[in-house]
Amino acid sequence: MLVLVINSGSSSVKFELFDLDGPEPSLLEGEVERIGSPEASLWVERDGCRDEHLASIADHTEALTAALDALVAANVDLGRITAVGHRVVHGGDRFTAPALLDDGVVESISALALLAPLHTHANLAGIEAARRCLPHVPQVAVFDTTFHQTMPACAREYALPREITRRHGIHRYGFHGTSHEYVAGRAAAVLGRRLEELDLITLHLGNGASATAIHAGASIDTSMGMTPLEGLVMGTRCGDVDPAVPMLLGEITGRSREDTHRLLNHESGLKGLCGESDMRSVHALAEAGDADAAAALDLYCYRAKKYVGAYHAVLGRVDALVFTAGVGEHDADVRARICEGLEGLGIQIDPARNASSSTEERAISPEDGRVAVLVIPTDEELEIARITRACLESTTGETQS
Repeated sequence: MLVLVINSGSSSVKFELFDLDGPEPSLLEGEVERIGSPEASLWVERDGCRDEHLASIADHTEALTAALDALVAANVDLGRITAVGHRVVHGGDRFTAPALLDDGVVESISALALLAPLHTHANLAGIEAARRCLPHVPQVAVFDTTFHQTMPACAREYALPREITRRHGIHRYGFHGTSHEYVAGRAAAVLGRRLEELDLITLHLGNGASATAIHAGASIDTSMGMTPLEGLVMGTRCGDVDPAVPMLLGEITGRSREDTHRLLNHESGLKGLCGESDMRSVHALAEAGDADAAAALDLYCYRAKKYVGAYHAVLGRVDALVFTAGVGEHDADVRARICEGLEGLGIQIDPARNASSSTEERAISPEDGRVAVLVIPTDEELEIARITRACLESTTGETQS
């Protein structure tokens, strides 16, 4: 079964082709970058070989056409593609499970754009392009928010008037769901135990960052809220902030709602603290003696450590702490800072294991550690492909019955 997964951003389209019945699921991956720019480019990687070139790409339809051309050039028969899976960031209350795309579903996703405008409009652009280029192939929307539908009311609700929250769907949704779900399953495999018997804390630390408490395979709390802004310090997002701050900023500085939105989402986080959003650059500045960068590192790791402690309390016990995504997988210093001082909770790392440059799934805790500390590379695209297949099989079964 060939599944094409598309992750569409505002100026990029990532794609990956999977054979879910093959020994190595991923057949080919690539990305169209800087859509609409003179520097637009396309890269494709297959069997460890990467090809990259500039291309004239004006919009998402041209981007997807270029991606499909790249598949054909790699001897992929487009007629064998069974399904297309799309990452969609926000499903609101309308979508509590993956959805087979049709005009009504697309219209409903569009109506949710207010909850995550930057992400949703980009996701829709990719969906419309794929439906135009592959009109006869079933397509599925896989939502970041669905994994967190299992959160109990005490973790899900805001302490606002109920008539407002119920009427307008104002509550915590959570994001990065496919990543947290994927690494939870892999953690169980690494530990050689059933997911249903585990209590896990997963840390997705990339440019966007979130923490999730997982009990028996189900999300019971997560750091992101109604939008992806709440929670941990991120590359350009502030994370947790007193809700009065945006209002005061408007009064004090005269900023418009749009300016304040841009400040909180694109000019804050690590970038706001020290001028750099990439953790590698933050480290370089800190090592060169930049006090703001050193303080940014401290705040970033402190906030993550605080969530680990909170979720340990929520779960009552923890079998494993899992690091994933760009920073989580590759930054030994950040992992060490977050775990430092958590020995009382049974969380500690082995310095030599933590310093390893391996890109494989691995434990970085001591052999006799009470809590396993794992580094597991995430694979959201593979998880989306699997969810897409399950959705199609479920839909077909319902139709036949």
